[in-house]
Amino acid sequence: MQALFIASTGMAAQEQNVNVISNNIANMRTTGYKRQRAEFQDLLYQEIRRAGGTTSDSGTQLPVGIEVGSGVRIAATPRVMSQGSVVASDKDLDMAVQGEGYFMINLPNGTTGYTRDGSFERDGTGKLTTVDGYEVQPGITIPDNASNISISPDGIVSAVIGTDSSPTQLGQIQLARFVNKGGLESLGNNMFGETAASGPAQVGVPNSDNMGNIMQSYLEDANVNAVTEISDLIAAQRAYEMNARVVTGADEMLQTTTQMR
Repeated sequence: MQALFIASTGMAAQEQNVNVISNNIANMRTTGYKRQRAEFQDLLYQEIRRAGGTTSDSGTQLPVGIEVGSGVRIAATPRVMSQGSVVASDKDLDMAVQGEGYFMINLPNGTTGYTRDGSFERDGTGKLTTVDGYEVQPGITIPDNASNISISPDGIVSAVIGTDSSPTQLGQIQLARFVNKGGLESLGNNMFGETAASGPAQVGVPNSDNMGNIMQSYLEDANVNAVTEISDLIAAQRAYEMNARVVTGADEMLQTTTQMR
């Protein structure tokens, strides 16, 4: 019975939907995380009678046809790249992007990663890095005797060096933006990678060319809404249960058929 297969595709699709929702909930406190959502597509149809087919020698036509679907599948799990809440922190090197743009990071394999996670540190040589030790592009080194570190909205990093009376500019934070942010590849560790779908990175200075501005001592929270995720989870559970009920119903119909004398 075809209903068994159709219902099984619905159960499989909702299982993947729950996986997506659970990942969103698990990352509610992940800095710079962007939530995903599941999108579905119906599968191919078996056409029993074609709409518009001729029904008589006089040329009358069927106004509607008979089509039987074969189920559903997950078509995509795009990320929702909306701005997360910006919250204050106590660290001078924490940064949040208010608006468009991603921090650029040198990855160990020689490629560039892109992230909204601005929880940066200094390594043993004073270079500005991520918590995994990956260097921020372009390279900025903060001397050991630096104090009063400041980062302007347009990304200029300054600090008072030693006994100087005025701050010294140490470098310029740059951001990258993409034509299609949803086309970025998820690399893990709060990183995204450029793909053909995202288009090439457009690098610029914060607060210019449609780039967002830098907020020092702030971090961007995940854009996950707990109420929305729980509502979606309940809906996915109910859809799974209904598909399971179809399997049970189809099984009972088959059982009745096999018991006929």
